[in-house]
Amino acid sequence: MGTYIHGYLEEEQKRLLEQAGFLNSLIYPWIDLSQSKNLLEIGSGVGGQTRILLEKFPELSITCVEIEARQLAQAKHNLSKFQDRNVELIQQDASQLQVDKKFDSAFICWVLEHISQPQNVLERIFSHLESGAIIYVTEVFNSSFQFFPKLQGLTEYYQAYNSFQIQHGGNPDIGLQLGNLLHQAGFEKIELITGGFHLDQSQPEKLKLMTDYWKSLMLSSAAEMVDSGIIENTLVKRMESDLDKLATDSKAVFFYQFIQAKAFKP
Repeated sequence: MGTYIHGYLEEEQKRLLEQAGFLNSLIYPWIDLSQSKNLLEIGSGVGGQTRILLEKFPELSITCVEIEARQLAQAKHNLSKFQDRNVELIQQDASQLQVDKKFDSAFICWVLEHISQPQNVLERIFSHLESGAIIYVTEVFNSSFQFFPKLQGLTEYYQAYNSFQIQHGGNPDIGLQLGNLLHQAGFEKIELITGGFHLDQSQPEKLKLMTDYWKSLMLSSAAEMVDSGIIENTLVKRMESDLDKLATDSKAVFFYQFIQAKAFKP
């Protein structure tokens, strides 16, 4: 497995929950689990996506698989209002997944980017799905990030951020590989779409919300990056300042795409 570069502190757990809500309207329009009954969620973390899935699909039972005990403890708290629903939390390495039942659906969101051998995870998921089961995957395509005007602090920080993820066994462009990964794992009827943001000063409120969100995302790995020696605190401050500038610049543009995949087990 790779290393989760954002850590497990309380502040990061809160950010994950907020991120799930912030990106909800972008991720879920394509996801239809209304015909599913038993869902396997991989890398469920603090339950941010789990909560949304339970709200959107009231008939769904979910088995959450997460490797980190601290995340599962927080997920139990975050999902407490769903005590009357069938939600199971399991601490396990998904690349060695072993559960005693099969599922009619699976869901992965912002997880494979942190895993050094995502093929193993998808193959293990495949083996625990029923014939005809559907899988939805949402993943990053960090090389798609473009912004104008060009700001050196943000540019340097973002390069370091992605390098840091690669050094820790992750892949900041894993979204581009989803089709091949799913195909090699045995899935069929694979569909791929892109989603994301293209914002400028024609939508100043949305632009400001996005630059604030992006700042929180970038800061979530700042301490680890500084401690590792990959960057200095001065670059962190420059990144923050540049995102503030981007929010107010009259010619500002913010562009980013992520990739979503849907596939079926034959």
